[in-house]
Amino acid sequence: MKPDFVDFHAHLDLYPDLAEAIRICDSSRIATLAVTTTPRAFARNKELAERSSFVRVALGLHPQLVAERASELALFADLLPQTRYVGEVGLDASPRHYRSFEAQKEVFGKILKLCAEAGDKVLSLHSVRCAKHVLDMVEASLLMGRGAVVLHWFTGSASETRRAVDMGCYFSINERMFASPKVGAVLKAIPTDRLLTETDGPFVERDGVPIQPGDVSKVVSLLALRIGKTVPETQQLLLRNLSVLVS
Repeated sequence: MKPDFVDFHAHLDLYPDLAEAIRICDSSRIATLAVTTTPRAFARNKELAERSSFVRVALGLHPQLVAERASELALFADLLPQTRYVGEVGLDASPRHYRSFEAQKEVFGKILKLCAEAGDKVLSLHSVRCAKHVLDMVEASLLMGRGAVVLHWFTGSASETRRAVDMGCYFSINERMFASPKVGAVLKAIPTDRLLTETDGPFVERDGVPIQPGDVSKVVSLLALRIGKTVPETQQLLLRNLSVLVS
């Protein structure tokens, strides 16, 4: 079965009922990347998504949790052969998490090395206030055909966006990003064939309530307006982009 929509970054296991979140994505035909925040969360996600037609599970070690979970890197390495998808991983230089930034870089560097050695991994990357550092590390450790990168909720500058495009990166866009005045400059620098959509649910809220699993309807409409296409044309564009990324 072919999907109708793309949600390339969602925390399905952070909804109250993971099995129900997977069922919703399946019934709505949403190609969903269920990212995890720790390696220990991966097995449960994988077990419940095993029979899903539309949900794929990524192995993650979130940079905001590195201070407490760096010891799970060995488990990450053990689990990596079980999935093609990696996320959420990356770096976070926001004030709350900057104290662990050097540890984050060490862990992220090891993850990139593991992915490069394995080859053919698709990564969903976090890069809050440190786009240059993330791009530097990806360029040094992963590219040269050893993997594919999707920058989740990217908030870098226009020049950093252009650099990421030149490196071959994709970008997953959520509806909250359109509230930022920077989104126009970022989207102008992204070719339409590098765009994907995401919810980042349940962290993105609509009217004070967490967005429903896989509900990319609003971001597809906003993106269609921004790139000058109809909603159906934008849906087909996103599905083509996903197909090329994972082919």
